[in-house]
Amino acid sequence: MTEVPFLPRERLFKQQHYFQNLTKHTYLKGRYDVITSVAIPLALAASGMFMIGRGVYNMSHGVGKKE
Repeated sequence: MTEVPFLPRERLFKQQHYFQNLTKHTYLKGRYDVITSVAIPLALAASGMFMIGRGVYNMSHGVGKKE
């Protein structure tokens, strides 16, 4: 008894051909890989830099200091 394949052979061969012939980096080959590998880290870095800048400004101007 044989199992039913997850994907048809033609679709599997098409995807293999696509991924083997790309010139992009390995971590950017998939459909949503740009979002997880580029956009999310950039958003985290930008928000972190904003928070650090705001903290430096508040410390230098004495904002939020307890008396």
